[in-house]
Amino acid sequence: MRESLRVLLRRRLLILGKQEGFKDEISFVSPERNEAMAISFWDKQKDAGSYSHVAYLDVLKVLSKVVEAMPIMNTFEVGNSTSHRIAASV
Repeated sequence: MRESLRVLLRRRLLILGKQEGFKDEISFVSPERNEAMAISFWDKQKDAGSYSHVAYLDVLKVLSKVVEAMPIMNTFEVGNSTSHRIAASV
């Protein structure tokens, strides 16, 4: 993955961190395919909804420099999690 995309993903995370109810995010990158996917976690559904209607536009502006198509956003409820066992390697 290009370094510029990594920088933009970090900038995006700064925007997320300022949103009410934001808890965490996990980002996945595939340098071979030049793709990225992110899963964000929110305290309440209404917090995620507020983000998707307001701050998401700021995120799109940040990512517009590197994305080829409009990102797809879906909403799910957490059914189960063992994420406390996962650690990202740096």
